[in-house]
Amino acid sequence: MDLCNEREIRALLARHGFRFSKSMGQNFLIESWVPRDIAQASGAGPGVGVVEVGPGIGPLTVELAQRAERVAAVELDRALYPILEETLAPYPNVEVVPGDVMKLDLAQLCREKLPGLTPMVCANLPYNITTPVITAFLEAGCFSAITVMIQREVAQRICAQPGGKDYGAFSVFCQYYAQTDFLFEVPPACFLPAPKVTSAVVRLVPRSAPPQTLVDEKTFFWVVRGAFAQRRKTLLNSLCTLGLSKDTIRSALLSCGLQENVRGEQLDIPTFAALAAQLAKIK
Repeated sequence: MDLCNEREIRALLARHGFRFSKSMGQNFLIESWVPRDIAQASGAGPGVGVVEVGPGIGPLTVELAQRAERVAAVELDRALYPILEETLAPYPNVEVVPGDVMKLDLAQLCREKLPGLTPMVCANLPYNITTPVITAFLEAGCFSAITVMIQREVAQRICAQPGGKDYGAFSVFCQYYAQTDFLFEVPPACFLPAPKVTSAVVRLVPRSAPPQTLVDEKTFFWVVRGAFAQRRKTLLNSLCTLGLSKDTIRSALLSCGLQENVRGEQLDIPTFAALAAQLAKIK
């Protein structure tokens, strides 16, 4: 069965009485090059165990199963279980894990389902859970790589550099924990039903050590969130939302060699680290 052939997909879904769920953000791939290229970009191979989220009817799962040692495919929609049982029957190295990925202990999942293997993530993520799921993957601290297809705008934010319009708190968060790469775009016509936005594939490789030594991670991200709380304002005004006085903020900015009119989107990770250290010292 060709899991990217629209006619065969429709017949498969009709046979199982399946209906798409908007709340779950279900869009199935109908171009075979997409799952092939995602799986290839993931680096899955011998000795690797893959966690996939939202396998749908399994086109990416099959590509991963042909490359990796094992695949643990986490699926929330019970209506897809009998379909996956049929489409994944030829692949004994795949296990469908029922459940909500946001409620799973990811490190424990890897220990139980992918023992002795190098765990990585490869998935076509539903748009509505992209940010919290990527956050959970990075904070789990157990994956060698995270390759995901997401909404293009979110992919651009993840990979954005200081000074750009897409650069924000999530950019800093992702780049603090991982090296990020924007790989390729996937147009709406590649999906059934076609979404209203363009998708993109990104790869995040978690760092073995942070790119910057921090006084305190909690303080660092507290300052980063405050810096982007009001994007159109200067840091001097934005950081006031943290309960800091302007004199305190002004003193910290000057200590870091920054002008009073600097904005959060102009700061890279080392500069944010220096600013957080100064604010912690002054406080």
